[in-house]
Amino acid sequence: MNIIEELSWRGMIQDMMPGTEEQLKKEVTTGYIGFDPTATSLHIGSLVPILLLMHLQKAGHKPLALIGGATGMIGDPSGKSEERNLLDENTLEQNVSGIKAQLERFLNFDSNLPNAAEIVNNYTWFKNISFIDFLRDTGKHITVNYMMAKDSVKKRFEGEVGISYTEFAYQLMQGYDYYWLSENKNCKLQMGGSDQWGNITTGTELVRRKSGKEAFAFTCPLIKKADGTKFGKTESGNVWLDAERTSPYQFYQFWLNASDVDAANWIKIFTFLTKEEVESLLAQHAQNPADRLVQKKLAEEVTVLVHGREKYDQAVATTQKLFTKNADNDSELTLEDLENIEGIVKAGYEAAKIKEGVNIVSLLAETGVFASKGEARKMVQGGGVSINRQKVDDIQATITDSHLLHDKYILVQKGKRNYYLIQAQ
Repeated sequence: MNIIEELSWRGMIQDMMPGTEEQLKKEVTTGYIGFDPTATSLHIGSLVPILLLMHLQKAGHKPLALIGGATGMIGDPSGKSEERNLLDENTLEQNVSGIKAQLERFLNFDSNLPNAAEIVNNYTWFKNISFIDFLRDTGKHITVNYMMAKDSVKKRFEGEVGISYTEFAYQLMQGYDYYWLSENKNCKLQMGGSDQWGNITTGTELVRRKSGKEAFAFTCPLIKKADGTKFGKTESGNVWLDAERTSPYQFYQFWLNASDVDAANWIKIFTFLTKEEVESLLAQHAQNPADRLVQKKLAEEVTVLVHGREKYDQAVATTQKLFTKNADNDSELTLEDLENIEGIVKAGYEAAKIKEGVNIVSLLAETGVFASKGEARKMVQGGGVSINRQKVDDIQATITDSHLLHDKYILVQKGKRNYYLIQAQ
């Protein structure tokens, strides 16, 4: 399998160092990608580098996942307009541990394999290097002129905030990662997002200048949404790979609600469907876009990859229960359904107030469905709120115990796909 050809038709190659494809054709090659430990979980933006490592391993090469335990203490200026807060060691340790556990779900770490995946943490080599040693043995190989020419640094220099020496040194630290992996793991390839090209080429340059060895690289385009909004963001924030942060139902819904343009691109990037399978699926979709075949297949493939078949089946079941209703009521939603539907935000409210009757705007604001009464009022007037799957557009509407499903719950729908379960208590 030619991994460059495979990634190219999927739209996953942007920049590539000369000789990279030839290297990958020539021999089993060790390649790495770095993951920034800013949280205990990765989010769906991290799926692209994970998939690159998976493709690398499927093609017979050896993947290394580098977790930036040391560089995470510094902060990467790439794509940032201002310096971020530095993390303390305890927080970093927790984040590194969480990310390791996630990566082990996607890559094969069986030591019997000749191309078994490995996880490395750059803190293990940086912790023993003194500042003087780093300046003397590494800093002298890369000029300030070279570092200043990088777009990520140049933009910060030209901006109002500027850049600290701490962040300025980041690209040199990342470059040293490549050098260390080259010397100790025979690593000859670094991959990453296109915003990392400056840092990556600093690494290839450092390897060549410091040891004279070969170093190759390629990047993947940053994922964008057709409507211009940021990929991986929803009303409630990031879409995480951790089921505790983003439930499998919410995760499934993110992909299911992709636009036709986005789904057509993402089905190539985020799944392992073959070119023939993708082309057939796109052709079927074009004949009847209303069936949303591409979105359904995309949501299935990615949810199964991240959460497994059982959680995918549960997400589908939740979707069917929430979006398929009888003409007049919610009788098909049993008490067990309501209490076990996965992924719904739950809130409590005083039963006595409901019995007396409470204005819908007050209920929505006081239960946290909306941040304020003003926001709730505006959404109700715009037709964006349903109670027990019946649209309510009257801001004077009163919610009473007659609205309680099974004498206990009120099901609120906010927008197209955000559900809240309010319990009278």
